[in-house]
Amino acid sequence: MSGAAPHEPHVWRPSRFMVIAAHPDDADFGPAATAARWIDAGSTGWLVCCTSGDQGGEDADLDPLELAARREREQRAAADVIGYAGVTFLHGPDGALANDLALREQLVREIRTFRPDAVLATDPETVFHGARGVNHTDHRAAGLAAVDAAYPASRNPMAFPWLARSGLASHRVRRLYLFWSNQPDVWIDISAALERKLDALRAHESQFEAFEDVAERVRSRAAEAGMAIATAAADALRLIVIDPDEEGD
Repeated sequence: MSGAAPHEPHVWRPSRFMVIAAHPDDADFGPAATAARWIDAGSTGWLVCCTSGDQGGEDADLDPLELAARREREQRAAADVIGYAGVTFLHGPDGALANDLALREQLVREIRTFRPDAVLATDPETVFHGARGVNHTDHRAAGLAAVDAAYPASRNPMAFPWLARSGLASHRVRRLYLFWSNQPDVWIDISAALERKLDALRAHESQFEAFEDVAERVRSRAAEAGMAIATAAADALRLIVIDPDEEGD
């Protein structure tokens, strides 16, 4: 690539991070390569899936419980490829996920248990992907629930006080990274991790008939994002800094 890049690569890295997604495979279509890069550099990551994807099929005769179990197995295999320390499934209703107090409490419990510096989630303000499609209602609900759990609920000991009384002390999430955003403002070089992302996506066999078509689309979008920082591939994310860095970070 020639010429000056319009942006500098984003290099801040959390010690601990949590990815909150609506469905199995969302995190792998989303920031999986960033997660792999951070983990390789020494970060510890945890994945939370709000649903188990029991509506993620094309056959009305499929048993949704069997499909959910299969998709959980696929997501665990994909998470192993990326290197997450673990995966939690919250078993919310696929296709009917709501940003309600029940989901927020579950996410606050996860955040206070794992205590991440950063949370990655879908951008809840994205309703349309430009002219390329509509953002799934569950993606929007999961994104807003993640934001509301990260701030202010997880840091407020009076939010769900029974959690604090049971030993889950309040926790301050410092940064939010929102993926599938129409307003990205940081770009992370994933050139060395893109093939790992694709290996993770391959684990979701129930979701693909022609994986190479999917892989080509993923490569194309990563290359498009990479142009912003003059690299072969990038993740484009929207950064919300809740707590500024402390001296020495």
